[in-house]
Amino acid sequence: MLSFVFVSFAAFAQEEEKPERKPGHTNNNKFKQLYDEFATPNMYRAGSGAPGVAYYQQQADYKMDLELDDANKKLYGYETITYTNNSPDELKYLWVQLDQNVRARDSKSPLIQGSGVAPAQQLGSFTSTYLTEGFDGGFKIEEVSDVNKKPLPHLINRTMMRVELPKAMKTGDKFTFNIKWWYNINDHVNDGGRSGYEQFKDGNRAYVIAQFYPRMAVYNDVEGWQNSQFWGRDEFALPFGNFEVNITVPADHILDATGKLTNRKDVFTKDMMKRYEQAKKSYKEPVMIVTQDEAVAKETTFSKDKKTWKFYAENVRDYGFATSRRFLWDMMAVKIGNKDVMAVSMYPKEGNPLWEDWSTKAVASTLKSYSRMTFDYPYHKAISVHAKSQGMEYPMICWNYGRPEEDGTYSDRVKYGMMSVIIHEVGHNFFPMIVNSDERQWTWMDEGLNTFVQYVAEQDFAEWYPDALSEKDEKYPSRRGPAKNIVNYMGGDQDYIAPIMTKGLNTYQFGNNAYGKPGTALNILRETVMGRELFDYAFREYANRWKFKHPTPEDFFRTMEDASAFDLDWFWRGWFYTTDYVDIGVKGVKKFFVSSEPNEYVKNIVKQRGMKMEDLPPLVYMVEEGSDEFTEAMREGSAMDKTPTLKEYLMDNFSADERKEIKEPKYFYSVTFEKPGGLVMPIIVEYTYADGTKKREEYPAQIWRLNDKEVSKAVASEKEIVNITVDPDLETADIDTSNNSWPKEIKQSKFDEFKSKVKN
Repeated sequence: MLSFVFVSFAAFAQEEEKPERKPGHTNNNKFKQLYDEFATPNMYRAGSGAPGVAYYQQQADYKMDLELDDANKKLYGYETITYTNNSPDELKYLWVQLDQNVRARDSKSPLIQGSGVAPAQQLGSFTSTYLTEGFDGGFKIEEVSDVNKKPLPHLINRTMMRVELPKAMKTGDKFTFNIKWWYNINDHVNDGGRSGYEQFKDGNRAYVIAQFYPRMAVYNDVEGWQNSQFWGRDEFALPFGNFEVNITVPADHILDATGKLTNRKDVFTKDMMKRYEQAKKSYKEPVMIVTQDEAVAKETTFSKDKKTWKFYAENVRDYGFATSRRFLWDMMAVKIGNKDVMAVSMYPKEGNPLWEDWSTKAVASTLKSYSRMTFDYPYHKAISVHAKSQGMEYPMICWNYGRPEEDGTYSDRVKYGMMSVIIHEVGHNFFPMIVNSDERQWTWMDEGLNTFVQYVAEQDFAEWYPDALSEKDEKYPSRRGPAKNIVNYMGGDQDYIAPIMTKGLNTYQFGNNAYGKPGTALNILRETVMGRELFDYAFREYANRWKFKHPTPEDFFRTMEDASAFDLDWFWRGWFYTTDYVDIGVKGVKKFFVSSEPNEYVKNIVKQRGMKMEDLPPLVYMVEEGSDEFTEAMREGSAMDKTPTLKEYLMDNFSADERKEIKEPKYFYSVTFEKPGGLVMPIIVEYTYADGTKKREEYPAQIWRLNDKEVSKAVASEKEIVNITVDPDLETADIDTSNNSWPKEIKQSKFDEFKSKVKN
């Protein structure tokens, strides 16, 4: 066989050259399976990515009585925690998170910053850093006791508290204990923080309160107690439980929170009740529960009376509430599956007209989009609260920024910014409030997945509410999601880029690392690598397998492959475990024509092996355009015209009907693609022909499996190819498009572009 002749000749040439022998190496192939990186599947977590047959999780139930001291900006609480040990392990002690201690006067968090003097600082930050002893916002723990009020030994280590148990908890045991506490509430606008108050000029405040109570840490099969300290960036790992919460605030305040309001008739006026009933039947427009006029009328009341709002939340991992006498309040219903969910917004008059027009509609749209991509939203409401400098999420409630100017006008930037942050924060109800990943360890598992679905939801929002778009925009201008938007980051200084699989506290460029790159990676996976049908099915499978459970990154990676039959280890390794980037281009193109006479290549092989031409089987000979063998006459005629034996072969092996479908290519190309970048990706190429027609071809990423630097493809065509473009729609995040075309495009420099504009 001729193939044997070619292989033998190549081997003979190598023997003659005797190249220097290189040392051996480990498997560095980009398509190597992820067994080294992944933990071995076990009874708790299956190899498929699903929870294992012995999967367990702990439960923490809370009863809390809270009181807001508006005059002194303090929050007081007494909580009773019932902890259930569902693990197979015996527990000698419990770990409780004290997140407010990150704001304690003796907090170590400011001491880990090594950036020196900031070139510019907000007034509040400058004052607290250099002019005062700093804000004292840490927990004041006054009691840790058992059900009989007997003190429990405990130790506080910064943001964690260890509670010693009277006796070890065995599987199935429950333990109930109490914590009495208070703390000074921070000004989140001037001093930062994920919760706190905003101070208005009229003396009023709007409170968005979260991370406000000592919270149980997670104990699981992966690492035992997740008691990693809170330094201020990485968020939280929390168990699920039921919450019974009573919140006492000034009587003229409006309040909403995680959970069902169980004493609505006690805290609502008759008008509010009437409007609430209307809102439950309004699916197109929000209904005002508290109007702007009513909110303004209370700005000077400062009631000294108190009112208690009572809530019950089932199977949530956390709790948050918002309260102020200045809040407007609106609601509407949105149909999710076979039930109605209330979309809710609370905001001061400073948020209008933007918030009244769009906040609740953005909430409703988000619930529909995320439910379509994952599972039906299980709770009865989702609340968007206006907080001037906040974007933060908790079960059923979130804080969002976006404030018009004092005259009510606002830019597109402010409008889209508000809509996007609402979509993002409401979306966090799904990731991680329900699909409960460990934010302290893997920030991308909630922020990155959520950013991806946010992009889908933003495009849906513009489709469902086209009036939300500005006149200049044909579609929603998403900041993150499209591949081209991550190029500058991925092509940046490698000294300041970390792999996605890095603890959030230790990453550079936190937003790009935890939000932008993983969100974009999943969008590319959906649109370019897998296709929507396969991706969406697998993504929903992951969400449904792990709703109300604690997944790890491996559970996500494995499920996406398990549910799609798509080997994606190369994708996870490149995008998530390395800082490699995409750069694929056209290195060279050679054009060939069929020759009726043996070419020099075949003649040399025959001579080298001591053979005769008659010894060879019938062959089709190719000659490169421009070579010494090439003649203009070769341009004429097809392969069959120049190779009679080919016609005979077709007659002998194809039926008459089959021969009608036979193509007669005239042009043959060897296209060499190069990959200066480290990431393997599919090669998406567009061929343009002399008659102006075009054809797309996508070569799977596995084309790079045997050569990570360059590969060549043979292209036979009946028409002449005049242009070849790699990644024509910029869908792979290619950081350098200067090598993406053949013939190579000569691009103007920015200065030349500027000169042309000036001239024109």
